[in-house]
Amino acid sequence: MKRYYSVLILAAVIVLIQVLTFLTGKAYLLTQLTMSAYYVLVAVGLCMLMGYAGQISLGQAGFFAIGGYTTAFLTTIDFSGKAGTGLFKMLDTLGLLISKETLYGDTVIHLTPWISLLAAVLIAAVTAYALGIPVLRLKGHYLAMATMGFGIIIYRIVLGSRIFGEADGISNVPPFFLFPGVSVSGDFASRISNYYVAWILVILGMLLLINLINSRVGRALRSLHGSEEAADAMGVDTSRYKVIVFVIGAVFAAVAGFFMTHYNGGIGPSEAGVIKSVRYVAIVAVGGMANLWGALVMGLVLNFLSLRGVFGHFDDAVFGIILVFMMMFMPEGFIRTAVLHDIRDLFRKMLKGKKRSVAKQGDSNG
Repeated sequence: MKRYYSVLILAAVIVLIQVLTFLTGKAYLLTQLTMSAYYVLVAVGLCMLMGYAGQISLGQAGFFAIGGYTTAFLTTIDFSGKAGTGLFKMLDTLGLLISKETLYGDTVIHLTPWISLLAAVLIAAVTAYALGIPVLRLKGHYLAMATMGFGIIIYRIVLGSRIFGEADGISNVPPFFLFPGVSVSGDFASRISNYYVAWILVILGMLLLINLINSRVGRALRSLHGSEEAADAMGVDTSRYKVIVFVIGAVFAAVAGFFMTHYNGGIGPSEAGVIKSVRYVAIVAVGGMANLWGALVMGLVLNFLSLRGVFGHFDDAVFGIILVFMMMFMPEGFIRTAVLHDIRDLFRKMLKGKKRSVAKQGDSNG
């Protein structure tokens, strides 16, 4: 149960931030906080890959784009010409089709976002699995180059394909109705509910990863990160575990891209750019390898400042400088797990010291 205390604290902080923005009249900040949550989801998924599997990926933006463009395409393309086919009749019976009238009185039919969510997750998972088997056999800069190549491929596909809107991307993506009264969209009236939806998604992701770390798979990943050769010698299927974590990171990125696309009402090719992947790597590097909470905190801070325009025209340069600085001077990260453990042990010693002094004082009085 102790492993979940941090999650409870996170939930309390999330509620506190929302209350403070309401009381101070700064509810407009919830927009950037919501978007930051989705980027944080990508960062914590990448943290598992870098910190525990010991693999670096410069292709996370590609998986983010897969999730976003999949739902943008499936929920905006008109399927009215195929409404009479057997598959679409079944989907209509199940309530998975959405029909609406255009400004010109024509009826168009789209797939519900629930279908596109399933499609986005499946495409990202299958792509990551197919890519991970050969690519994760590489190490060091070879692996970074291979994953960067994947990211460039996705970027050029969405930039050069007419069905994906080319340089303009895809707009007019409909809201994602979760249940009555709650939908993921950029509607001003839904700002607070969207904030909670985004951060509840982060909490669920953290719970999943925390349970994974403290499971048999997590122990295998820690041994893999410590020494892949030693893990192999002990019978750990290192290739299998690396692919599993790679797929998990890809799914996290795709889900984040899905929700971000519905929240913004569209997606453009910039979300698939390599510089976006560099940002995610920089966040994990500064947050600390194998430190999910460090990745979460720094992902929130850096993305929030970026979205608020604090870095101005030097936005991308700032993330590049952060990455270079961390690799040169603090490769273990700014928020290192070891430091956090030292602080925790210090507090425990202080508390034990106070208890002993109180006990001695009681004995002397007696």
